[in-house]
Amino acid sequence: MTDDGGSSGILRREFEVLPPGDIRNCMVALSEDEALLSKLFQYRFSSGRGLSGHSFGNLFLTALTHLTGDFARAVALSSEVLASLGRIYPSTSANVTLEAVLANGKKVSGETRISRSTVPIRSISLVPRRCKPLPETLAAISAADLICFGPGSLYTSVIPNLLVEGIVDAIRKSPARKAYFVNLMWQPGETMDYTASDHLAAIHRHSVEGLCDTVVINTRPITGARRRRYAAGRVFPVQNDYPRLAEMNVRVVGRNLLARGDRIRHSPQALAAVAVELAQESRASRLGARGLALSASSVL
Repeated sequence: MTDDGGSSGILRREFEVLPPGDIRNCMVALSEDEALLSKLFQYRFSSGRGLSGHSFGNLFLTALTHLTGDFARAVALSSEVLASLGRIYPSTSANVTLEAVLANGKKVSGETRISRSTVPIRSISLVPRRCKPLPETLAAISAADLICFGPGSLYTSVIPNLLVEGIVDAIRKSPARKAYFVNLMWQPGETMDYTASDHLAAIHRHSVEGLCDTVVINTRPITGARRRRYAAGRVFPVQNDYPRLAEMNVRVVGRNLLARGDRIRHSPQALAAVAVELAQESRASRLGARGLALSASSVL
């Protein structure tokens, strides 16, 4: 909800709506209709005064927000249009801006400017500092079997959600398993030279120690032409520093998560398989604990 670049940034400034871009991507990803409607929501205008650069889905969400007067309601209605398989909850409905303090002490405001910084990020925060979460978001966290963090931009996509008042406390109290899916590569402007444990430490530094109990890492070596292309830009794979992860007292789940293709990306199928496995384990654990509690109460 801190996106201020591209189509989302323009709509946010000109129409005073919350940024629709990431929400649109979530809706399309969860849509049952993989053909026309999904393509329509992702369609981006390549020309036209005032239209160039905008996606249809962003414009649709903006219009529906103005019609309903509520961004969360617009998201829910749009999800119905796309026949989404799940529910999408914004972390907050407040109009917030991301602010970073860099390693040199300089402050940078705005997600786009932060992601372009060449100086390491020391910390990030929201402006205004205090913003309320949606009640339905807290309820979803409480009822979850698995809470996933990432993969994605650590400081501009993952951590900002944890800065919304009440979110960390809800996650901490939830009986769900909390898993961080580590990025495959360093991200220029955000996580250059970061190891797997550095990513996790940043999350805990902005929330509470031990918030994540599981770390999911890729174990397939990244080699060949793909690695060389990234290395030309001084970007390398995230190192799996097992000893430090062990010191952080987290369960490490290693899998081959690398997708085929020219670009270094996670395999959606592999990620989904791990997520389902962890969710099933979490649910079984919760049901088992509930069963033991019921048995104990019956004995008493």
